[in-house]
Amino acid sequence: MATDVFEMGDIDIAWCPGCGNYPILKTLKETLTELAIDPKQLVMVSGIGQAAKIPHYLKCHFFNGLHGRALPPATAIKAVNPKLTVIAESGDGDMYGEGGNHFIHCIRRNPDITNIVHDNMVYGLTKGQASPTSRRGFKTPVQVAGVILEPFNPLAVAIALDASFVARANAGDREQTREILKRAIRHKGYALVDIFQPCVTFNKLNTYQWFKDHVYYLDDSHDPSDRIAAFAKATETDRLPLGVFYVNPKSSFEENTQMYRDDPRPLWERDVDAGKLAALIETFRRAG
Repeated sequence: MATDVFEMGDIDIAWCPGCGNYPILKTLKETLTELAIDPKQLVMVSGIGQAAKIPHYLKCHFFNGLHGRALPPATAIKAVNPKLTVIAESGDGDMYGEGGNHFIHCIRRNPDITNIVHDNMVYGLTKGQASPTSRRGFKTPVQVAGVILEPFNPLAVAIALDASFVARANAGDREQTREILKRAIRHKGYALVDIFQPCVTFNKLNTYQWFKDHVYYLDDSHDPSDRIAAFAKATETDRLPLGVFYVNPKSSFEENTQMYRDDPRPLWERDVDAGKLAALIETFRRAG
């Protein structure tokens, strides 16, 4: 598939050979191309980490911020201009560790953004420490006796918080990942896509083959509108389900805010009323 519109040309990509980020990058380019998304109307937002480099390798607008802080600016960008396609993308450490608090409250707000999380179950950029999703017993240069904590379950948390779209994919299966990403980006509201991806350098346990042997796809008997069934699937541990777990259509953060109830124009298109602004500031000054 030709993805020329998103290609950056001959650039250095700072990932290890065989890194699971490569198929995710390629799949994302194909997904955006299939959806006919204009690069000028796309904003990629990320934090810090190997996965967070993805916006550097796509021809589009992007914001690369602090560790764990991708979701607040992504929410703000979409609020200021709802016409944009906004994708927040980082790794499991960035999103669920340093960014865990933002993850929880972003779900509650339900902004119309897609949240893609590269889940390799390890901190890759900082040389192999356990991440929030590392499995018990996983040994690292820091956790030399093995991880003793239960892994964080982002899908179960998202479903418990009634997220409007929750899915999981596998970087090793680009065709199915592309279909899941298309559904997520088309979805109106917050859409979480957790993507299993191997770290070939620092995680010798959760390899391409390990994921292939330990996952299966939800079949047509699964009803994504059934929250209880979705939660049960999200808590399975012997074999890990892939696919769309839960979909709950509801109004987005942008639709719920007063600023768009009477005027659908993006904020940047509107003139600033200096008188109203001064009156608002004076109200806060007197209240203080």
